[in-house]
Amino acid sequence: MIREFRALARARDGVALVEFAYSLPIMVTLGLGGLELVNYTTAHLRVNQIAISLADNASRAKQEVVGANPRFRELDANESIRAAQLQGGNLDLKANGRVVLSSLEVNEDGGQWIHWQRCGGDKSYPSRYGTEDEGETGTSFAGMGTGTRLVQAEPRFAIMYAEVFYDYQPIVFRGLIPEQTIYKTAAMYVRDDRDLSGIFNPSPEADESFC
Repeated sequence: MIREFRALARARDGVALVEFAYSLPIMVTLGLGGLELVNYTTAHLRVNQIAISLADNASRAKQEVVGANPRFRELDANESIRAAQLQGGNLDLKANGRVVLSSLEVNEDGGQWIHWQRCGGDKSYPSRYGTEDEGETGTSFAGMGTGTRLVQAEPRFAIMYAEVFYDYQPIVFRGLIPEQTIYKTAAMYVRDDRDLSGIFNPSPEADESFC
């Protein structure tokens, strides 16, 4: 028995295998953690690009009107929101997020005003800056944005302000990563003259994507 124990103490067979067995869980965790980090970073980038595209598409969309300024329609709002959801691809932005499109304008008192607002997505996140008709009168509503980086419209012009909320979906560590929402914004001036008296819904009428 003593000789067997001495032989076992001198044995070196399988040392590499044992070391690998000890290190494997650490290496797998690091590898999967890196994969999750890449996915999280990519999700931030994609949501940011969706916000930019939504604001840009809404700033360009219009219906030409003979002898008058072009109009922005409910159909245009729906198509812009739908395009944002399609751009999300496997993020499934409709089920896992919310997009909010606001028209920031100047009211009759010279203050900032969210003239109209449209939303899309199954989540219920509201705009972080107010609902439709926020700042309709007076000058108390300073604009949209955070801190000193406020976006403000100029008289007779509108800004399409897009907000995108996305509930991040982990690919590896589901249940371990706390629930978190990716939030991105973008703002674009309307590219040309537009009838700012409202958002129109000519025949055939489109569904109104109220918030």
